[in-house]
Amino acid sequence: MPQVSPTAWTPVPPTPAERRRRRANLANLSTPLGLLVARVGRARRRPGPYGLVLAEGYRFGFPVASAFTVGDVIITAHRFDALLVLTPDLLVHEERHARQYARCLGLPYLPLYALAMGWSVLRTGDRASGNVFELGAGLEAGGYEERPRRPVVPALRAAAVKLLRGLQDRLA
Repeated sequence: MPQVSPTAWTPVPPTPAERRRRRANLANLSTPLGLLVARVGRARRRPGPYGLVLAEGYRFGFPVASAFTVGDVIITAHRFDALLVLTPDLLVHEERHARQYARCLGLPYLPLYALAMGWSVLRTGDRASGNVFELGAGLEAGGYEERPRRPVVPALRAAAVKLLRGLQDRLA
């Protein structure tokens, strides 16, 4: 997919694959959820490339990301033109997430993504480097750096110690 500026983008008919993805994400309720999230977050919506909806000016601090995708809706607190200066392939990356929603039958993507993010933190120390969904969408295209994998047993031990210390601090 070529890089696309959302303001310089000229609408083109969706490809057959984009039509299938859009129908799937509408039927599986992920796109309606994305539109609701954008509306509640008071983001301005407009059509974007690849059959996506772009929502700028999202007002909540969660999730912590330059942009995030729910169904076929890409949501950001920023302006897409500014984001694309820093991460030129961001829309390509986010469109891949939209396809992942369709493949996961919509809303099951959310807990699956959370599990993959937890696994990534355990294995690499960050939420993207070992996350199968971010790897599939392209780490570099999303503005992520790949970090080395840690052995599982020491990582589990470190996570358990951190959790126990946190519990002790709360109980003290």
